[in-house]
Amino acid sequence: MWSSLALALAMGGAREARAGTLDVYPVPPGGLLYQMHNDTFTVRARQPGGPWRDLYEYDVKIDADGPSQASVVQFDFEGPVEIGVRKNNGDFRRVEVRPAHKAIRPVVRDGIVTFTIDKPQNLSVEFDGDRLHNLHIFAGAPVPRPAPGPDVVIYEAGLHKPPGDSGYFPVASGQTIYLAPGAILQGLFKPEKVENVRIIGHGMIDRPADQLVVQDSKNVLVEGLTFLTPKHGTIACASSSQVTFRDIKTLSNGAWSDGINVFACQDVTVERAFIRTSDDSVAIYATRKAGTGDTRGVRVRQSVFWPDVAHAVFIGLHGDTDKRNVVEDIRFEDIDILGLDEDDPEYQGALAISAGDSNTVRNVVFDGVRVEQIEEGKLFNVRTVFNAKYGTSPGLLVDGVHFRNISFTGAGWPSPSTIAGYGPDRPVRNVSFENVTIAGKRLKGPDPSLIEIGPNVSGVSFK
Repeated sequence: MWSSLALALAMGGAREARAGTLDVYPVPPGGLLYQMHNDTFTVRARQPGGPWRDLYEYDVKIDADGPSQASVVQFDFEGPVEIGVRKNNGDFRRVEVRPAHKAIRPVVRDGIVTFTIDKPQNLSVEFDGDRLHNLHIFAGAPVPRPAPGPDVVIYEAGLHKPPGDSGYFPVASGQTIYLAPGAILQGLFKPEKVENVRIIGHGMIDRPADQLVVQDSKNVLVEGLTFLTPKHGTIACASSSQVTFRDIKTLSNGAWSDGINVFACQDVTVERAFIRTSDDSVAIYATRKAGTGDTRGVRVRQSVFWPDVAHAVFIGLHGDTDKRNVVEDIRFEDIDILGLDEDDPEYQGALAISAGDSNTVRNVVFDGVRVEQIEEGKLFNVRTVFNAKYGTSPGLLVDGVHFRNISFTGAGWPSPSTIAGYGPDRPVRNVSFENVTIAGKRLKGPDPSLIEIGPNVSGVSFK
């Protein structure tokens, strides 16, 4: 019988990497060993033909409508690795590994589920369709440890708290900050008015009270971090440029717990993220909070979104009515949306553009998006709107939105998608659909059962 906690204690949490092909992280230190553990599953990994190595199963809260408790494991590897999972309480009839397009077919023998992967990826393992008490697997590539130097800061495995009562760890221009696997930080970084900063590594940010905000900065990379149960959002970029968020993993259930926010920034890249939140996975605005001005040049790719509440993608709601901001040149590519649930019609849409505050939103491309389930909500929602709760004026214009190679299984109970302009002087123009399939049916025209085209809309095309 597997006993993950006992084996981890016996191993002393050692990494025991062999030839760099399988790197098992140290377990949390001291009392955190028990406080952070979830015993729903026992999970192990091994190189093909090698001995099984135990993984520590973290506990995480998800879904603001619950909350529910789910599990997380993570490790680094190169080459093929076999993963084994045992459900510790009760029998099961079926098991799924998602995203579905990965086409992973697990084998079940004597109650143990096994499957093999050969490249880094983030997965959900679900028993009998239970997506609220599932297992998240973050299987990553090793992040090289930087060589020592005057501008290198290293947080080793173990618990770290920020100095004083600030709640923040210091960041300075030119620094490389490395979080080693097994490092647990109970505080945040706040890169503000800095340049040429890297915050990298497979450490963990535990229950942060706020977002990690890149503010008034240039050339910043945040790579590899895992965020467990942020109180509100995970990451924001405000009035900054040349910023990359890579291999970010976050799981949360708090109010306003957005994944990644972009406010008034230029040249921002998000790639290989796994974002499961109870608010928008990625939100892109103009003027908002500490960010002022237009937003241009945002690229989001090779990522997995799972909004238990709200949107997967939300663009354009906030801006500066007087200055009439622009949000433009936005591109989402190779995206999996594992689920969506939003009760409020004002905020529905897996892929949503709601231009408000006299914003112009233009030149937006969605290419290669796979949506697996919409419990409640819409697939597309493209509008100029006046949001009385948060806005000061309706949006000015949405112009040039292109949906290409979009597939939705049809699972759940979605409402028809929407395209609508607020008024004749605040329209939506030039929206195209190319190779869009819903429940296996090609979207070839304005089918009212699938998409509603409202007033003040022109230039909608289907291919």
